[in-house]
Amino acid sequence: MMKWRKGFVRFVGMAALAAGLASPADAHNSRHRTGAHVNHAVTHYNTLVPATPAYDYNQPVSAGFGPTAPGASTILIDAASGQVMSATGADIPRYPASLTKLMVLDLTFQALRDGRLTLDTQIPVSYHAAAVEPVKLGLAPGSTIAVRDAILAMATMSANDAATALGEYLGGGSEVRCAQMMTLRAHALGMAQTQFYNASGLPNPYQVTTARDLSILARDIVVAFPADQSFFEVQSFNFRGRIVFSNNQMLRIYPGATGMKTGYTILARHNLITSAVRNGRVLIGVALHEPSWGTTYAQMTAMLDAGFGYHLAAVAPAPQQVVMPAAPRPAVQLAWAAQLGTYNRMAIARSEAASVRAMRGVGTARVAKVQHHGRVLWNAQLADLSFGAAHATCSVLAARGHACSIIGPVADHVALLGAAGGGG
Repeated sequence: MMKWRKGFVRFVGMAALAAGLASPADAHNSRHRTGAHVNHAVTHYNTLVPATPAYDYNQPVSAGFGPTAPGASTILIDAASGQVMSATGADIPRYPASLTKLMVLDLTFQALRDGRLTLDTQIPVSYHAAAVEPVKLGLAPGSTIAVRDAILAMATMSANDAATALGEYLGGGSEVRCAQMMTLRAHALGMAQTQFYNASGLPNPYQVTTARDLSILARDIVVAFPADQSFFEVQSFNFRGRIVFSNNQMLRIYPGATGMKTGYTILARHNLITSAVRNGRVLIGVALHEPSWGTTYAQMTAMLDAGFGYHLAAVAPAPQQVVMPAAPRPAVQLAWAAQLGTYNRMAIARSEAASVRAMRGVGTARVAKVQHHGRVLWNAQLADLSFGAAHATCSVLAARGHACSIIGPVADHVALLGAAGGGG
């Protein structure tokens, strides 16, 4: 398998190089059609990553080897540390299908954070974007879609037209350039076996990844963009008067699930990435090339349960060990908390608390439900701290420009992460 994988990557690289790069004239015309509205630095990507080889979708595609080899590929990691907790076939090349959209969203979240986009930015819809195969929103060529709606459509129903339009925008008018940016970003993250050639995940024999690589991508989104995690928790949203529903059943069947993405094509089969949180601990599971959705969800549930159970077993007393009752916790020692902010969604507060817990390595990430002028809000907190640890946490956050305040020893008035159920 290792020899095949090296040969496959070498073949893909040679085929891509033979296809050549996008011409400067094409790049100029693409920018002229849509406007030079994106980071000018994207032009340098054309000299670094080859354009997609031509592919005839009417040609028969062989199955049963390489990315379509029998069996499934799975991996489970701890989001905070990146530690691999279990893996099966995690390095076998696979077709990502719509899991590809996570990389488009990763680039989008970066652009939002850097101020190159806003959620209200209007994205033009090209004829190419409007013509992609279903599933799609049905966007009309020449229309526009807000970045917020494009993100939600990708995260819920996995809309290919929204993904293609957003990809073209990020690529300065070219989906090819966006795919080049996606590949460069993947390699920068350490996704060594991943190549992207479109923004939607529609079939392309050269677009491959692995379960391990996708776990790296999912972790980057969870850790680097915690405020954007709430997009993956949305089960439905209103798009121009019609309700668009999520196709991710894990949000409904698994307590603590916080997204992230489903994907399916005939050759890719059933693909799923799920993040879930219990007691402040976030796990990420990836399952690729599963035979059915029922099997996929069962496999993901078993992986996550085993992962959270493993953590509990690791800290439980050994069998037949005599455990003396714990002494009351001195309130002035470990009853302090750092108040990290107030948010209108529990999911955002939860992500913020988990992010700070991962950064500091101490305390317990918690959220507290509060009422303010008739509205339900959520406080993000890092609890179970000494006074010194609470003070140090707020000092670190203040140095980074984030608000933080210290809460003194009081009765336990917060809810553990995940105990309140849904995302607000």
